[in-house]
Amino acid sequence: MRPDVVVFDTAQTAAANALAQLFESGHRRGWADRIGHSRTRRSGIYLHGRPGRGKTMVMDRFFADAATQRKRRFHFHSFFAALHTATHTLGSIERAIDELLGDAELVCFDEFHVTDIGDAMLIARLLDTFFTGRRTLVVTSNYRPQDLLPNPLFHDHFLPTIAQILANLEVVTLDGPVDYRTRTPARDTGFLAGRYVLTPADHPAKADPVDLGNGRTIRAHTADTTITVDFHHLCAVATSAADYLHLTQRYHHWTLRNVPPLREVPPDWSMRLVNLIDVLYDADLALTIHAPEPAPELTAGVPAIPDLARTASRLGELPLTGAATVRPA
Repeated sequence: MRPDVVVFDTAQTAAANALAQLFESGHRRGWADRIGHSRTRRSGIYLHGRPGRGKTMVMDRFFADAATQRKRRFHFHSFFAALHTATHTLGSIERAIDELLGDAELVCFDEFHVTDIGDAMLIARLLDTFFTGRRTLVVTSNYRPQDLLPNPLFHDHFLPTIAQILANLEVVTLDGPVDYRTRTPARDTGFLAGRYVLTPADHPAKADPVDLGNGRTIRAHTADTTITVDFHHLCAVATSAADYLHLTQRYHHWTLRNVPPLREVPPDWSMRLVNLIDVLYDADLALTIHAPEPAPELTAGVPAIPDLARTASRLGELPLTGAATVRPA
């Protein structure tokens, strides 16, 4: 796994060793005859821990080294949006999965999570196809399998799928003491080219309609590949991760204004912000965010919002400035 290039901490090393065993099994036996088809072996690895511990880095190095060309790596938001679309178009989740994965023997999902009961049922069927097919699966998650779909109203409905995950994937914890995102150096490209601007709330500026597809719009300012949008125009309306993915195809520099303390807004507004940050972070697109409080305070005191800790961690990577020192978006 080229340890001379990247130095892992103790927790990352343990996770990398577990993935290395999967790598060696696939290399020796061929991925088509891989480990999942023995009754005593697992079909892959479920890698979990708190945000910023290096799960994605470790998985991506494993993926790069895996001795097969028949491999696919997805951010789960992106894959799931594509799965919804393909299922609607093809009329079958099984056909949609075949369309998206092709002949892939190894599939890696980054940031696997389940928060909605409707999505949970689709995910259950997705995992059924993995565990009965000839594919190796590796996922990263901020959740233990037992903590997926945490809503107590629906959690029991997902227990059979959790049992499948535990039966078919080796569960590996990567949860060292350091959140490495707090140590990320500034850079002038990608997500970290943005800023976190401490500024009082302002009145939403007038904005033009921006197309989301299917006759739906939001209000925003756009210029070339830049979009500036008020929090209320994006997160207080019925938008989804698929909408944000749609917008990232056109706009590569984002400014989100007037983000209020999340304890003051409905939970679904906060969840949309979580999804937006996930999409922009994975696409590595520059984000400047305007808010009255730093990220830890902005996200504090908000009960039962899945993945909010990851959002706070990612926003904490952005250079913190005051409004007077920021160039116009």
